[in-house]
Amino acid sequence: MLHLLQALILGIVEGITEFLPISSTGHLIVAEKGIGFHDNHDIFTVVIQLGAITAVVWYYRRDLINKTIGLFRQDKTALNFWKILVVGTIPAGLFGLALDSSMNRITTPTVVASTLILGGIVLWIVDRKPVSKTEAVVELENISTKQAVLIGLGQSVAIIPGISRSGATIVSGLATKLNRPTATAFAFYLSIPVMVVASGYKIVKYNAEISALPGGFLSLAVGIIAAFITALFAVTWLLHYVAHHNFKSFAYYRIAAGIVVFILIATNYL
Repeated sequence: MLHLLQALILGIVEGITEFLPISSTGHLIVAEKGIGFHDNHDIFTVVIQLGAITAVVWYYRRDLINKTIGLFRQDKTALNFWKILVVGTIPAGLFGLALDSSMNRITTPTVVASTLILGGIVLWIVDRKPVSKTEAVVELENISTKQAVLIGLGQSVAIIPGISRSGATIVSGLATKLNRPTATAFAFYLSIPVMVVASGYKIVKYNAEISALPGGFLSLAVGIIAAFITALFAVTWLLHYVAHHNFKSFAYYRIAAGIVVFILIATNYL
């Protein structure tokens, strides 16, 4: 029963933090150590992302269906969308495969604390443009191949725990002159192939070890469901939020969270 409660807590943490620019992996690493949950090969941490990504697919289901139909009809807007999605996904896929074997060495609270603070500073520096009343419009159709490549490279840096995949993608989008809603929406769309591939890779590679996780398959199911429900609320909230606000509050939160983690490390809590 304890393992299921731990899985529920971690699923909620994943769902809330996955799409906010504050690093879900970083929060999960700290949370797992804090509640004593042992995650072999980061299987639980990665696979429960399926719940969060299902929430994004559900949120954008109509748009994804229309863009898929448009692809087969050779619609120019749909073709460009799928092109930039593929182009933006490739760097993260390559980086993920290249660094998979060395991830255990950098999956530590110290790395998380450092990257939370560093990421907060970068987010604060990049997001200095005043909020515009016309900024609520999402303009995915205007993203160029060059922008998609640069955003994809930015996303690939998030392989380092604490960086935040959504945060790195959003910052890269803002740096390439996308407005906040467009950068945020594109970050959500880019998460779909990246997280599906990452979760699928873990399931295939470590399938025999899933049953050895605390609570086994049942805990994994609880974590995925909890992540789906909370992520759906988080995605809806963030898209409304960025239409009227900048990301400064997230930058401040990251810096504060990093300092707190350093304090927990110094006091031997982590």
